Amino acid sequence: MQRRFSSAVLAAASLLLAAGCSAGGAQPPGGASSAPAKNRGTAASPGATPSSAVPPAKGSVEVTGTLATGLKSPWGVAVLPGGDLLVASRDTGKIVRIAAHGGKITELGSVPGVEPGGEGGLLGIAVSAAFGTDHQVYAYFTTASDNRVARMNYDERRPQGDQLGAPDTVFKGIPKGRIHNGGRIAFGPDRMLYVGTGETGDTGLAQDKRSLGGKILRMTPDGEPAHGNPEADSVVYDYGHRNVQGLAWDDDKRLWASEFGQDTWDELNVIEPGRNYGWPKVEGRAKGRAAGAGFMDPVEVWRTADASPSGIAWAKGSIWMASLRGERLWRIPLNGTRPVAAPQAFLKGTYGRLRTVVAAGDGTLWLVTSNTDGRGTPHKGDDRILRLRVT
Repeated sequence: MQRRFSSAVLAAASLLLAAGCSAGGAQPPGGASSAPAKNRGTAASPGATPSSAVPPAKGSVEVTGTLATGLKSPWGVAVLPGGDLLVASRDTGKIVRIAAHGGKITELGSVPGVEPGGEGGLLGIAVSAAFGTDHQVYAYFTTASDNRVARMNYDERRPQGDQLGAPDTVFKGIPKGRIHNGGRIAFGPDRMLYVGTGETGDTGLAQDKRSLGGKILRMTPDGEPAHGNPEADSVVYDYGHRNVQGLAWDDDKRLWASEFGQDTWDELNVIEPGRNYGWPKVEGRAKGRAAGAGFMDPVEVWRTADASPSGIAWAKGSIWMASLRGERLWRIPLNGTRPVAAPQAFLKGTYGRLRTVVAAGDGTLWLVTSNTDGRGTPHKGDDRILRLRVT
């Protein structure tokens, strides 16, 4: 169904983002109630409870192979049942399937209505939690008027290039711009769809509870407000973000998000419903007066030259964060929501800009480069997907 964001919903959009999927009435991860955040205390993160297994302070990364080369502006990646990857091209609007064994590339088709430009285009993709029966692929993309989420039926029996059905718009009206379009989408452990958005360079949108910009949204697969959201008639899950770029859940079903800072601090946040993550009033950790203003501090921060984070993944007790400007992969080992040690950098400058990292299982990751996005320096074979063994 196509959903229009009513004025009532906009007015109710007083809370923040997260991630998930499914049509049921599941509570959000962490067991948050549906009561507005203003009626809840500011208790410590649900992740304050230590994890069952604490990772070592130092880890390792080994590149074990290259799955694919010659990709054009790859952005979103989704893992199909069985392990093959779906990869979205930001600038061409195409989705391809890449075999996890052998790297064979099959074009599914182009997403109609995509209007690339600046940081906009075909961005995040996700497969339905019920993909085995409904064969639905979800995509977040920029159009002439907005950013939106649509779903398409994927029929691999059809000819190459014609395997996607017509888009069914699930949710629209997300602000668009030349910059800060957000774009990461993912289905969470609760089977709800989570959507990370940006403030498009209009910083006031992040604190405007009536706006969808600078938020994390949580909705049913049909684009309706998910049961258990901070406001019953709103998809807004949290707010105060500059440009959400990565979403991932840990083994205890806590939601994590990465986002671009402006000139000083990039952030990794653990997401709680209804909380204010500070932008543009705070960049990085709150200090002075801002520290008492109820803002949620990030778990880790980086200088923007060292990170400019994009996708994140959870594996081996750590968050792994791909970095664009920083051209490195960060490992953040965690005990609950508390870092075990300082973040550890790998692959610095070796493969250029890094856009997306996805857990493949068994302690391995897929890592996608981003050197053909107009800001990198492409080399022969770019862009590529690497397989990593990590500890």
